[in-house]
Amino acid sequence: MAFSLCFTPLTLYPKQIPLKKLIISTRPKMSRQRLLTVNCVQENSHNLPAAVVHVKSRWEEWLSTAASLYPVYVTVGGIVACLRPSTFSWFVNAGPTSYSLALGFIMLSMGLTLELKDLFNLFLQRPLSILFGCAAQYTIMPAFGVLVSKSMGLPPSISVGLILLACCPGGTASNVVTLIAQGDVPLSVVMTLCTTLGAVVLTPLLTMILAGTYVPVDAIKLSISTLQVVVAPILLGSYLQSKFPRAVKIVTPFAPLLAVLTSSLLACSVFSENVVRLRSSMVDTSVSSDLSLFHQAQAILASEFGAVVIAVLLLHSAGFLVGYLAAALGGLREPERRAISIEVGMQNSSLGVVLATAHFASPLVALPPAMSAVIMNIMGSTLGFFWRYIDPSDSKTSLEATDKS
Repeated sequence: MAFSLCFTPLTLYPKQIPLKKLIISTRPKMSRQRLLTVNCVQENSHNLPAAVVHVKSRWEEWLSTAASLYPVYVTVGGIVACLRPSTFSWFVNAGPTSYSLALGFIMLSMGLTLELKDLFNLFLQRPLSILFGCAAQYTIMPAFGVLVSKSMGLPPSISVGLILLACCPGGTASNVVTLIAQGDVPLSVVMTLCTTLGAVVLTPLLTMILAGTYVPVDAIKLSISTLQVVVAPILLGSYLQSKFPRAVKIVTPFAPLLAVLTSSLLACSVFSENVVRLRSSMVDTSVSSDLSLFHQAQAILASEFGAVVIAVLLLHSAGFLVGYLAAALGGLREPERRAISIEVGMQNSSLGVVLATAHFASPLVALPPAMSAVIMNIMGSTLGFFWRYIDPSDSKTSLEATDKS
């Protein structure tokens, strides 16, 4: 779920966000602290400028590491939801208010780690690649959301949920995966922010156009909800950071971990709502069949549960693949291709869950975004670790990590 999400990259870097190349090095010191050095190199520069130094204590590093384990939390939570759905009943029973408050808290945490003026300066430096990535986000995924729904003949409620998921902005978990994949992290961060702010208009509008053939969609209400639970908390967090920097500095190290735990709770709670229905569907299919195990597996995949899993897999696979190919055809460098591929393929499924539960009667509408939280993060993390061991050799600027003893 994207935030789907982890905000670790936003806290790893100092305030000078506009950067082209990152060289991260850690060096132990006598005071049980590590020195995190980030060198910023402009695109056409061959000389390293002065290093920007930021000291991180061991407990801050521990918090950052714990926050980066978001896929693990979601996967474990999904297993618990399957085995014991009642674990999340306290949160489910308070929905959809609890869902909206949870997403608002996640977005507030993101805002606390951002300085909008720095991101705006980066946008001015690299407008073409950022606009290209944002355009890819809101064209590739919505198009494939419709294509997958129609080609698979999905039921109306699941089709609406899949299209709603496809029309959501990029999730911040993409920033962590881009870092792992040696992609362009600043591009990923700015794309996440721009697509999130654009979601106020584009997510409701695209959902109404593409999913309105299945069920009535109120774009205005969707837009208001997006503004309330996404954009307003981000702007509030950024405002608090500028007005109360000392207080925010104390809270900021804890924000990423709290945000990813909240996102995991949100995803797994919605998933647990539908587990009983899905599990009974699977059991009925297997019990009523006297076919072989292979044919029973085929029957389960053909069930409601299997249809959702396959649809979500196809949607995210298309996002990763077509996002990369589009960036390659656009002449972007390898780190930028990876960032755009990951950003397009990983959605803010938390927003999809909140909008689905708040504005659609059928609980099945929220199922694709909830299922996406688990599947998307597993797929994205796997892709990130695959790219980690392949150098982006066709680019002049790349992300590389070195340990100095």
